[in-house]
Amino acid sequence: MPLTKRRRAMLLATGVMLPLPVLAGCSSDDDGPAPPAAWDIASAPRTATSGTGTLRWALDTAPTTLNAFQKTADTGTQRIAGAVLPSLYTLDARGRPQRNGDYLTAADVTSSDPKQVVVYKLNPKAVWSDGRPIGAEDFQAQWRALRGTDEAYGTARNAGYDRIAKIEPGDKEHEVKVTFAKPYTDWRSLFTPLYPKSVMGNPAVFTAPATKGLAVGAGPFMVREVSDGSVTLVRNPRWWGDRARLSRLVFQAVPAEKRDEALIAGRLDLAEVDRATARRIRATAPDKRAAGTGQGSSAPGKAGAPEPSTGGREAAGAEGGATGDTGKATGDTDKNRSRTRALSRFTLRKALDSAYTQLALNGTKGPLADERVRRAVARAIDRKALAKLVLKPMGLPSEPLGNHLLMAGQPGYKDHSGALGDPDTNAAQSLLADAGWRAGDAGRQKALDGKTDDRGRRHSAPTATATDPATGGATDPATDSASGTASQSASGTASATASATNTERPSGAAPAAGDAGRSGRLGEAAVVRKKGRPLVLRFVLPDDRTAAPLSTVGERIARMLEKIGVRTEITKVPSESYFRDHIATGDYDLALYSWPASAYPATDGRPIYAKPQPAADGSLVVEQNYTRVGTDQIDQFFDQALSELDSGASRSLVSRADSRIWAAAGSIPLYQRPQLIAMRKGLVNAGAFGFATPRYQDIGFRR
Repeated sequence: MPLTKRRRAMLLATGVMLPLPVLAGCSSDDDGPAPPAAWDIASAPRTATSGTGTLRWALDTAPTTLNAFQKTADTGTQRIAGAVLPSLYTLDARGRPQRNGDYLTAADVTSSDPKQVVVYKLNPKAVWSDGRPIGAEDFQAQWRALRGTDEAYGTARNAGYDRIAKIEPGDKEHEVKVTFAKPYTDWRSLFTPLYPKSVMGNPAVFTAPATKGLAVGAGPFMVREVSDGSVTLVRNPRWWGDRARLSRLVFQAVPAEKRDEALIAGRLDLAEVDRATARRIRATAPDKRAAGTGQGSSAPGKAGAPEPSTGGREAAGAEGGATGDTGKATGDTDKNRSRTRALSRFTLRKALDSAYTQLALNGTKGPLADERVRRAVARAIDRKALAKLVLKPMGLPSEPLGNHLLMAGQPGYKDHSGALGDPDTNAAQSLLADAGWRAGDAGRQKALDGKTDDRGRRHSAPTATATDPATGGATDPATDSASGTASQSASGTASATASATNTERPSGAAPAAGDAGRSGRLGEAAVVRKKGRPLVLRFVLPDDRTAAPLSTVGERIARMLEKIGVRTEITKVPSESYFRDHIATGDYDLALYSWPASAYPATDGRPIYAKPQPAADGSLVVEQNYTRVGTDQIDQFFDQALSELDSGASRSLVSRADSRIWAAAGSIPLYQRPQLIAMRKGLVNAGAFGFATPRYQDIGFRR
């Protein structure tokens, strides 16, 4: 599925060797094992499940639309679409497209000269829930709605569909022939999900709110009810494939900050959670060192080695008083024990999410408009330390991400960070000096310690200690919130203390004792100046519980920049306006937010890194390039990659584009976000999916 709507939702953004239930279809090239922590599911044969039951799956918010191609579509929309609509191609654990045999018996490029032609051979059994066979008219309606020529549809994007010249029935029954006007390497991204012509052929239905439901589908489930805060799916009686093992699938909107309470109250069976909740769940697990193995502990793809358990002591004693306290302390302890028992009904599944957190450097104006300053900032950042800070506490591989366009394990992944250079304080200071920024009057700078400007903001970064950042998930401002977006996988989580509590002094407060003797909290380097003006960068971060991980990472980055004489003003803003009012408008110098990864980097990467272009009214058209940093050469590599039908050659061009993106230093990938999933014990064929597409009909409860 094209990822623009997922990205919008994310800027805040989901097997053992038995039958692999999350994977479907044929294999592609670059076969090989998935990298460590690619996924973590409780895998079981379909016959081991009860064949009934209701699964309650948490979403960040109730979907406003059931059309994945609308601008307001989010993770919830995508989850529902995956269960009720055709997906011609799914993804495996390495992010490789796989032909879905439930809908396609074959799909091939049958001609490339003079025009690219793709012939889809549909499964003869594939029908919509109203009994009509899936056919060329559905493909035609979707193409016409998404090709970008009819403003009535107002689609989130038309990538790929705008390259199609015509769609017609194939030479044989159940065939659809698609002819492209321009070659398109990512043709497998199209028609997933596929909507019926009754939706795509009518702009009013296309733009209808979620409350109108989805009258016709073609998946193992169908939409039964859309109510306030939840969407209920039931088995599709016309489904021709493997019968769904669940009777009902209920997607329930539960905000990230309320998810732990919903789990404890027994209102959820599957939910992405923050680090604090994950630690409490992990604390209830039996000691794997004594037990030998835990559930799924020996499954391939399991993230990291089993970790020692605290036997529940951490969770049970978190809020209780000391021995001998009054009855209130005893009551609190009893409450904690009750909460611990409730969480012991769940197991924790963890993987590296198919999304990453980046440091964005706004290259539009100010000091960062100079590439030398951007490169200096980038070379001051110890990405390995940040990855370790975020990932190691949860037993996940803690290597920093070395690519903007591919995640580790995806075909073609290479670490191109060398185009920028390794962390090097001296090199960073030399770059600053070359740009005219040199160490200033240390005495004058010291006098500014703890002072505030006319807006009440401190001149120095907030005091940060080694707090354990929580995991991220996907949302509007990809603020690393609990389900993988600042509403979705911001995969966000509450911060957990690693060595000390991270406290921030009120604006204007006197410096803490630990700040004494520092030159602007720099200690190692006086602030650099140019024509008497200090180099101060405005670092904008979201401010709420689920964004705590980003705050911790941001504060650590601020301390790294201090070492090269760069000050930061950390400005925390409400999460709901973080993306809309700051990232999208360019109202920041530095910022942290997340992007989902893509199986189709040539298509989905281009709008993120395209060179901004001036509009007729004098404004700047940035597409999704919110750092405003781009080059003609990067655009050319993407354009060539999109039109190259040889997969190896296309990947090579994408690789060259990534090297140039690194060199431009507008976006610095830091790490793949953790994906932490609380799953009710007894639930199988679900968990931390990573890149892999869930196979909804196989999810169920053990007998």
